[in-house]
Amino acid sequence: MSNTPLDKGTLRQRLAAGETTVGTFVGMASSTAAEVCAAAGADWILIDLEHGSGSEDVLRDGILAAGSYGVPTVVRIESGERIRIGRALDQGAAGIMVPRLDKPDQVADAVTHLAYPPHGDRGVATYNRSCRWGMDRSPLLTDEQSALGVIQIETLAALDSVDEIAAQDGVDVLFVGPLDLSFALGVPLQFDSPVFTAALGRVLEAAHQHGKTAGILAANAPLAAGYVELGFRFVAIGSDSTMLAAALTEAFATARPEQTA
Repeated sequence: MSNTPLDKGTLRQRLAAGETTVGTFVGMASSTAAEVCAAAGADWILIDLEHGSGSEDVLRDGILAAGSYGVPTVVRIESGERIRIGRALDQGAAGIMVPRLDKPDQVADAVTHLAYPPHGDRGVATYNRSCRWGMDRSPLLTDEQSALGVIQIETLAALDSVDEIAAQDGVDVLFVGPLDLSFALGVPLQFDSPVFTAALGRVLEAAHQHGKTAGILAANAPLAAGYVELGFRFVAIGSDSTMLAAALTEAFATARPEQTA
């Protein structure tokens, strides 16, 4: 019987084994939203601190709410600073997504913060959720990084360096940010453009060559299914706010009587 709702590295192991996982972004700064997404059957949720409404304060209850359903939480932090990564991991995050890294050396610095010494430079403390408030010190003693390292590929520089990024230890997932990448490629929102699809192919190939997982955000379920067919294995379907907005828009339009002139 588990004494903690934490993931303990199982999400990382599932992806390393080639399993396809599907989740969603949570940006409404609501632990209830996190819980609903977990209860709906997500393999993981991602609390978004880059574009979401909340701050680090939402991690405490959001991670616990999802964890109560056995669903791990990945956190997209604002930047790859050591303190930002460490605080999210101490709250019990199963993984960290780092945005806006353009160069391999920036990626190397960020992933170093995912593991305790001697494998990395994550700060060591036990009075936090990740160590069960001092009652479980096993995370400090493992020989393997347990936190999932997700690096976004969303700029031309990152795309040009995708092979070098994928080759680095500590990088588990190459995650395409489709909006940013489409704009960077000069084909904004044109996700069926040959230029964009060629870029996806480069990410998939780099992931395959280095034994890593390719991930992407999809606006809806049919698009997500298409990405899975291409080979993406860490797929987010929308976000709490976009899914709510889409469902309500459709419901209101269906229920409202047609207006006559």
